[in-house]
Formats: sequence, C-alpha cells, structure tokens
Amino acid sequence: MRVNETLTPQFLMPAVERAAALSAEKTQRLERRWKAPDGAPVFTAAGKYTARSWTQWTQGFQYGIALLGFDLTGERGLLDVARSHVAADMAEHLTHTGVHDHGFNNISTYGQLRRLMLEGRIERNDWELRFYELALKVSGAVQAARWTGLPNGLGYIHSFHGSHSLFIDTMRTLRICAIAHQLGHALLGEQDRRVNLLGRLLAHAQTTAQFNIYYGEGRDHYDLPALRGRTAHEAIFNPASGAFRCPSSQQGYSPFTTWTRGLAWAMLGFAEQLEFVQSLPESAFDGEGLPQKSDACAMLERAARATCDFYLRQASALDGICYWDTGAPQLDRLGGWREKAAEPYNEYEPVDASASAIAAQGLIRLGRALGDAGRSYAQAGLTIVERLLHEPYLSVSAEHEGLLLHSIYHRPNGWDFIPPGAKIPCGESSMWGDYHLLEVSLLVARMAEGQYYTFF
Repeated sequence: MRVNETLTPQFLMPAVERAAALSAEKTQRLERRWKAPDGAPVFTAAGKYTARSWTQWTQGFQYGIALLGFDLTGERGLLDVARSHVAADMAEHLTHTGVHDHGFNNISTYGQLRRLMLEGRIERNDWELRFYELALKVSGAVQAARWTGLPNGLGYIHSFHGSHSLFIDTMRTLRICAIAHQLGHALLGEQDRRVNLLGRLLAHAQTTAQFNIYYGEGRDHYDLPALRGRTAHEAIFNPASGAFRCPSSQQGYSPFTTWTRGLAWAMLGFAEQLEFVQSLPESAFDGEGLPQKSDACAMLERAARATCDFYLRQASALDGICYWDTGAPQLDRLGGWREKAAEPYNEYEPVDASASAIAAQGLIRLGRALGDAGRSYAQAGLTIVERLLHEPYLSVSAEHEGLLLHSIYHRPNGWDFIPPGAKIPCGESSMWGDYHLLEVSLLVARMAEGQYYTFF
C-alpha cells in the first residue's frame, strides 16, 4: 500500500462533510420506505436495500447511521428517527441469547445515544441516560453469558454456530462487555457467582489472539513469517474437552487464506480494546484471574500490530482497498494487484470496501494507542479514508440507497447482487459498510477538531 504521509484530518473535512450530507439524505429516504416488520436491511440489490434472514445483526447499524449522521450534520430529524426506533424496535436485541452480535446492535444505538448525551450533543435527561446505561449493562452481561470455557483460564463468547465456534467478528462486538464493565456491572451466575466482565473480555481476546491470529511461528504448515498476521475467520474447538481442532471459515475462501472483513474486525477490535485497557487504572486488574495490565496491553498490541501489518503488506492494493479474500482463486488473473489501485469493476474477484472502511479505523486507533510510534498506522488509515470518500466508492446517486459502494456480504453463498453484464458483484452497499464509513468519518472529524472519539 502506498501511504500518504502528509495527509491530515483537516484536509479530509470537505469530503467528510459531503459524505455526511449524502448519508443524511439517503437515511431519510430509506426511513420513508422501510418498514421495521420487514426485518433489518442488510445489503443492496440494484441499489435498493433488501433483508436477508440470517440474524438481525444489522438493525443497530440502520439506526446507528442516523445517529452518526446527526452527530456529523446536526440534523435533528435524524436524531428523532433513531430515538423512536431504538425505543420501539431494539429491546429484543438486549436479551438475545443466540448471537455474538451485541456490540454491533447495541453500542451502535444505546451506546451512541449515551455518548451523545454525555458529550452534550443532545439535552441531558438523567432518566433517559439511566435507560441507555441499563440497556448496555444488560446487553454486556447477556453477551458474556454466551461462554465456552477452555483450560488454563481461556475461553470465548461462542458464535451463533454453536459452542464449538469462535468467530473473529466478536472482537468488534466485545466492546459491549467493556462498556458494561465500565458502568460497574457484572454477570451473576449460579448461586450468585459474580463474573468479572473485564476478565471475560480479556480471556476472549487472548483466546482469539492465540487461535485466530497467526504470527509466523510455525503453528501449522502455512504459518510462515511472511504471512504474520494472517487471520482465520473461525476457530473450532471440542467444547467437551476444550481442545482446539482446526481453523475454519464461513465467509472466506478457505481456512488457510484471510477473509479480509474478518481481518478488519480483528484490526479494529484489538486496537480499540488496547485503547480501552490503556485507559483503565492498575487497580482494575486486582481481581482473581485477571492478568497484569501490562500483560493485557502487550497481548492486544501484538495482535493489533500483526493484523494491521498483514493488511498493509499482504491484503491491500496500492490504494489501500482490499479484495474480499487474500486467497480468492482468481486474484492472480488481475496481474500484480498489490502494485496497482484496486479495480472494483474487474471480471474476476470483487473488492470489499466495507472491509477497508473497518480496517481504516483500526489503523487509526492503533496509531493513536501507540503514540508517536504509531504515526505510520494512522497515516495509512487516513489514506484509506480519503480513497473511500470519493468515487468510485462513495455513492453520490440519489437513486442508490447505499453510501459506500462495492461491499461484499457472503461471496461463497452467492448472496451478493451481480449487475446485468457483470461477472462479479460490484456497485452495491451494506449496512455495516455504510455505518463504518460514517463512524471513521466521525473519528476523522473529531481529530480535525483536536478531540478524539472512543466507544468508552
């Protein structure tokens, strides 16, 4: 990837403001068309958002986009839309015991509303604030209860596939446990046994870092030094014995290649958890079974650096945009794809701009966490943001309901829309892609103002 070392957040502000204005218009149009009983919009087909009944993991993004749009533009109508839907439609997500997605749905809604109130962006109301905080406490505890324990103090929040399955995606949803812990909450189990949510968060992160991330240390035949940071979408365990069985992938090409959105979830998840742990006092780590703060930071930094380095060296094209999987079977037909800008309208393999938007935020947050030593990561993140905020990635057409074009959902299942005359999916959007483009845009805007935006 070619990094623009001189790019500044202030330089990006006109593009951020343009994207925010486009998003506000698209959000309001979708609100007039979409009916909540139809389920959550997931991705577009021929420019129109459609649902996909798998889990309703994108509903929080739908209303979170309105909240981010309000934060960026000040349009009160966006806030009103989001508030009403959160009150009417989101409660079932708080007690959903069957998914690993709590941090997606509930930080994006209840968490954003709490942040806006604490920052003075919306009027302070103590009862409303307590409502948001109670929702976040409940969600964090329910998420932490979806637990598969392993030997030696390890374990993980298992995916909706079952107790054997550890998804890399959960590193980004893990922040719901962080904010619930920050609010003083704990999970109560049998006979009132208290489960420390910080401890559960760190155990999940350590398990993910050990089994889903590769460090070029010969763990298997494909764990090569040149591929340090390679990321498996899924790690499979025997839940009866706790034995690790194998890597797997639901949405990538194979267990031994890297699905780039999974890589991006790891980049952002480890980086923002590093930020969170750095913010805690040493006394927060005094509980039984908790690591030392320095050890926790070292574990999170190692995984964040490895995955971010892999993205920059192996997963991205010259302009910082990635294809959907580093081992996609026809990438070789693009001829030296890492040495030129990504080609979203090629004939062989689709790019995934949604993964790039997530990755950009991970790079910026890691750069921030590392201080002066992380400047190159932050500049890489800003370089990707600049690319995504312009055509052909920014959707400027009023007829297209999405904001970020060239997003991929599930390539192996063939769920993504292929336009007439094209050979691969292209030109479509997703709720998570639109949300994360706006979220990283808000991060850039806060940096331009000399502030900083965190989930905690």
